[in-house]
Amino acid sequence: MAVWLLLIFKLMKILLNKFGTTLTSRQLGNEAYKALLPTLKDLGATENLEIDFAGVNTFSPSWGDEFLTPLMNSYNHIKVFNTGNLSVHNTLKMLERINQYKFQIED
Repeated sequence: MAVWLLLIFKLMKILLNKFGTTLTSRQLGNEAYKALLPTLKDLGATENLEIDFAGVNTFSPSWGDEFLTPLMNSYNHIKVFNTGNLSVHNTLKMLERINQYKFQIED
């Protein structure tokens, strides 16, 4: 008798440019994270989270720390897209180093 296992993966894609193209300040990063929380409630820690930086011109470490660090602490699988912008790239590398976390970069 064959046993079939069906895995259904939930996936959430966050388009950061919906929060603006200049993502700076701790306060604004924290507000963006809090605005996203209700959307995340059904996403389990082992499910996939994708973050797309397309259209983001400025991404500061303070905004990234307030928005991404809680996500990094809650989700095991975070893929990031469109990270070619220098401020995005450098901020992600800084957050990886500080939090000892490795993003899956898909460009």
